[in-house]
Amino acid sequence: MPKVRVREREREIEIADTYEMVLYQRKKFIEQQLTGKVVIHEKDREWEPSRQGKLKYYLQPHTYNDAALRDWQVFKQDIRKHSGSHKHQGGLVIFCLEGRGYSLVDGERSDWGAGDLLLLPCSPTGVDHQHFNLDPGQPCKWIAFIYWPYWDALASEMTQGELSPDYSPR
Repeated sequence: MPKVRVREREREIEIADTYEMVLYQRKKFIEQQLTGKVVIHEKDREWEPSRQGKLKYYLQPHTYNDAALRDWQVFKQDIRKHSGSHKHQGGLVIFCLEGRGYSLVDGERSDWGAGDLLLLPCSPTGVDHQHFNLDPGQPCKWIAFIYWPYWDALASEMTQGELSPDYSPR
């Protein structure tokens, strides 16, 4: 006789007060930490067109809830010619995976290549930046790391400037 699995529906929890809600939320957070994915495979995420260019999000707390870590945003960018430009309070890390290019950060040019680390400084008035491929037609990719609680503490606001030439509205 084949085994039959029966999944019982979790009983709705009644939250009597704010303290009970805090306890419940912490319990759910710990469960996610213990049961979420610890490896996000390249094939499990899709490239997306955006105003900034071609992006692939590995961790994005507002989109994906399958990972053990939920406070990080990690995404890869494929810079064909150049990214869009935008401005925010900074405080993120970009690691260059392949190719070579440069970034304009508040009008100042910084060249980079595979293996280099780019640090966008924090600024209360925001950091205007855009990224360029020095060899259009050749791969040029980097990956960015943003810790959301830090961004929240900075009250980071993002405003779009120039659009990526790879972007076309849907």
